Amino acid sequence: MAKEEKAQGLPRIIFASAAGTMIEWYDFYIFGSLASVIASKFYSTGTPIGDMIAWLATFAVGFIVRPFGAIVFGRVGDLIGRKYTFLVTMTLMGICTFLVGVLPTRDVLGDWAGILLITLRILQGLALGGEYGGAATYVAEHSPHDRRGYYTSWIQITATLGLFMSLGVILITRKSVGEEAFGAWGWRVPFLISILLVGLSLWIRYSLRESPMYDKLKKSGGISKNPLKESFGNPYNLSYVLLALFGATMGQGVVWYTGQFYALFYLQKIYGVDLVNSNLIIGGALLFATPFFVVFGHLSDKIGRKGIILWGMILAVATWLPIYKAMEGYAPYINFNAAKDAVNTANPAYSPFMLGLFVFIQVIYVTMVYGPIAAYLVELFPTKIRYTSMSLPYHIGNGVFGGLVPIIGLSMLEASKAGSTSWMHPIAAPFGNYAGLVWPMLIAAICAVVCFLKMPETYKVDISSDASVASIGTGKVTSGD
Repeated sequence: MAKEEKAQGLPRIIFASAAGTMIEWYDFYIFGSLASVIASKFYSTGTPIGDMIAWLATFAVGFIVRPFGAIVFGRVGDLIGRKYTFLVTMTLMGICTFLVGVLPTRDVLGDWAGILLITLRILQGLALGGEYGGAATYVAEHSPHDRRGYYTSWIQITATLGLFMSLGVILITRKSVGEEAFGAWGWRVPFLISILLVGLSLWIRYSLRESPMYDKLKKSGGISKNPLKESFGNPYNLSYVLLALFGATMGQGVVWYTGQFYALFYLQKIYGVDLVNSNLIIGGALLFATPFFVVFGHLSDKIGRKGIILWGMILAVATWLPIYKAMEGYAPYINFNAAKDAVNTANPAYSPFMLGLFVFIQVIYVTMVYGPIAAYLVELFPTKIRYTSMSLPYHIGNGVFGGLVPIIGLSMLEASKAGSTSWMHPIAAPFGNYAGLVWPMLIAAICAVVCFLKMPETYKVDISSDASVASIGTGKVTSGD
């Protein structure tokens, strides 16, 4: 390892790089967890479920624009460097999250409250589009060749830490101010606290040096003059961008969102677990499963990235339906009726432990697909266009395919009900309460097939040269130019 890498220290580099990812997921879970509390404060559709869908649509907008942020900031990162680019993205993201916490509600601004919220989500999504690619690239370009999966997997852990932090802040605030005050103004506190995390991250990031690989490339005059053209205008490199999307990230995205966010939604809205217990169930499962991000990242350095990611998708598709059907047997109510227009019968077999166990299994799938993914994407592309090339498929896979899991899932659940006139009714009706799983199962299945047939293995590729990228099926190293 180079002297400058030792001087900075990999733990410090990882922490500074991953802080943005942690804040990203902190914000994500705040939006998701508080949807039922504050959706009607910004939208008025006439029904609570309509307000929820409007809120989730706003939530989804922030993810849909992430690929555009990946293009903009990925290009900047390849032109001027990794460090200063994710200083900008971190600042923009933090300001937007903080402003949500001070944004007046519909009672004050009318429809403008919802419009301003969407605007903040768009800006935040653009910033997030440049955040992950910069962090993953920066850490990977500092890591030893044979431990790249291990070190980049620590970035993946911070996503779960962001969830822990959001759950903790929400629960503490709720208990401290009481339910009535939390519904009135306490919900703003989790958004406002994010500014402290952003400030710490910026302070640490500012003191870091540029990536040694990028710095070497810059000094030798090898920086790309047009990263967008080289990434997407070059048929060879474009084929890897498309493979990364359809053979890895879109499946990883839906497995991630289903195993953590959607599991929480099902606990609360389908099975009737109260807010505190549902968060504790998710938190407990994550606590025990989180180390497996590093376990699978480290294992991918030994046996390869592709197989671990592939099996994570296959197991998810094969077992999601049995898992969620089994969870229903341990839910607090028999035939839970969320509308409260029927009596909910208590289930004597209710077991938070068993519900947590089934969530834990789902999160293990998450760790399999997500633990090695950063190293896998980094190794697919050469240094001079790495930031741009890996960011786009990651954010389409996670921001579009994964980010749409909540709203498509909720729409499918509504379409599954008797009497629904939705075009999705014939597809959703046979699945009943499990119709929300149709989208992630379909996407993960398609991705698993593409991964098995087309994706190369990359863990032996040396990225220290700008000309290092795996060639499909040959084991050769080529620049892709």
